[in-house]
Amino acid sequence: MNYWKYKNLFITLVLCLGLFVFIRAIPSSQFPEAEISNGMLRVKIYLPDTVRGYYQGTRFDWAGVIADLEYQGHSYFGKWFDKHDPKIHDAITGPVESFDPLGFEEAKPGETFVKIGVGNLVKPDDKAYRFSIPYEVEDYGKWTVKTGKDRVEFLHELNDASGYSYLYSKTLKMTEGRAELVLEHTLKNTGQKKIETKVFNHNFFMIDNQKVGPDYRVTFPFPLSLIRNNRGVGDLVEVEGGNIRFLRPVQPGESVQLFLLGFSERSKDYQVEVQNQRTGAGVRITSDLAISDLAFWAISTTLCPEPYQSIVVEPGQEIKWDLFYNFYTQENR
Repeated sequence: MNYWKYKNLFITLVLCLGLFVFIRAIPSSQFPEAEISNGMLRVKIYLPDTVRGYYQGTRFDWAGVIADLEYQGHSYFGKWFDKHDPKIHDAITGPVESFDPLGFEEAKPGETFVKIGVGNLVKPDDKAYRFSIPYEVEDYGKWTVKTGKDRVEFLHELNDASGYSYLYSKTLKMTEGRAELVLEHTLKNTGQKKIETKVFNHNFFMIDNQKVGPDYRVTFPFPLSLIRNNRGVGDLVEVEGGNIRFLRPVQPGESVQLFLLGFSERSKDYQVEVQNQRTGAGVRITSDLAISDLAFWAISTTLCPEPYQSIVVEPGQEIKWDLFYNFYTQENR
């Protein structure tokens, strides 16, 4: 019997077992994610996944869900809701976008319609479209994701029998030497029907995890005017000039909902600034595509300027547009 042979085999097995236990003990993220940085900003992004993804709902575009963004010790996004379920329509974080559905009105119950960045969804009945409904997904399309040191590129390809097909590209990238995050979009119409929709960014700010109230300032470069069915005016907020001011802290169960006018058809009117005056952290948002509609929503844990933009793409054509997020602190404003 070769004693040394079996002794060495035994030692090898013990070492392998120890390595296996060590690897199993290393904590891993529950959800697919990527982390990018340019030395100034650090951003954690959840990645699309039909099985393990953080967000699997049917309201928001799955590309570019930001779990956390940090700049000079300040945080800007996070989990603003109590319960997380990947299928809940708004269990999502960060500056996420939502497109109006394509082909919903002409679809009969049981037929499909399209949500850009989500897939082909099944229309269940004759009722109007409701963003909160967890529609059945017939086809998720094809996602391709490429990650780099300072960017993540998403490509979503969808082919639909009703005539709506597209290639949708969205890249989250950081500008070198600046505290700027850019959301680059390209939408190419590869189908037979014209794509005509609106997209809005919900934003979901929760700067430094501070509750929503008078410490926050929200400004636009034009005088705001209110239209239809506003909630919270005179009690929770006031609208004066280009400013939305909180009159008192928003309590759990309360909400603000505003529908606003005052913007022009020029892209330079797409300027939104949100600042936490207590911590000094803020952000300016601009775009090269004009605002088509404007809303504002807030609860106790998050506040959300919601600029909408019109998207029209003929078959065989494409459209490009960008959003720019410039982060600052009171010291370097």
